[in-house]
Amino acid sequence: MARVFALLLAAGLAVAARLPAAADGIMLVQAGAFWMGRDDGAPEDGPMHRVYVRDFWMERHKVANAEFAEFLNARGLASADGERRYDWDDADARVFQRAVGAPAQGSGARRSGDEPALAVRWRAAAGFERHPAVEVSWFGARDYCAWRGRRLPTEAEWEKAARGDDKRRYPWGTAAPAASLAVFGRGYNATERGDARPDGTSAHRVEDLLGNLREWTSTALRAYPYRADDGREPFTGSGRVVVRGASHDDPASSLHVSTRRSYDRHGAAAGHHHVGFRCATSEDLGGY
Repeated sequence: MARVFALLLAAGLAVAARLPAAADGIMLVQAGAFWMGRDDGAPEDGPMHRVYVRDFWMERHKVANAEFAEFLNARGLASADGERRYDWDDADARVFQRAVGAPAQGSGARRSGDEPALAVRWRAAAGFERHPAVEVSWFGARDYCAWRGRRLPTEAEWEKAARGDDKRRYPWGTAAPAASLAVFGRGYNATERGDARPDGTSAHRVEDLLGNLREWTSTALRAYPYRADDGREPFTGSGRVVVRGASHDDPASSLHVSTRRSYDRHGAAAGHHHVGFRCATSEDLGGY
């Protein structure tokens, strides 16, 4: 009996060793080389080449509207250097300022007569709290991640988290895109919760990587091969910044983990209806 127990324990440990580690909604992507890029796409997407990436952690889901509202309440609409973090006045926005019931603390302002002014807070629109946040500028994404003690992922980290080690086209493998795997081919601004399609999860158990919204990265656009030490990391506002992934209104034919898009300084300073983000970190989050 003891021998059987020992064999079962060993088998369980072997399986656990192969599973990605998780901590508080963020997934460990272990260090190693992977195939980045492609040879059958746009010129900027190739050539396919091997890239080594150190251990990092990637958030399982894109940052949601309710989460970004908390950040705006804590840090405000503009960065310390005057960059606008969020296009709140765009028709696509899903986070708004709303008056709440309690009077503003310490406020002497009055709405009418002796009635005290109500506190104003950023809130996600009803029904969209868990949808990925739209209209967040690159600077807003950068600052949100820093507020969380994290950072934006590099484009190499993003592709490794999405692609794994087997040159796959989609995070979930080789199966053609379907509604059960990703949010794509929809009308304008038709986002959805990012945690509703577990079948579309990547080999590293990161979800919603291809579809729903494209994602900001920390990387300045430069030709391949990718090198983290050639000046492309991090983007600082000069040149173009890389955006990865796909949006809810992209067609199935455009979905590929190696597709690169980019925005210039003006585009990075604005929010977009088809761009969101998630955070990453190189910190050890649990001793895995």
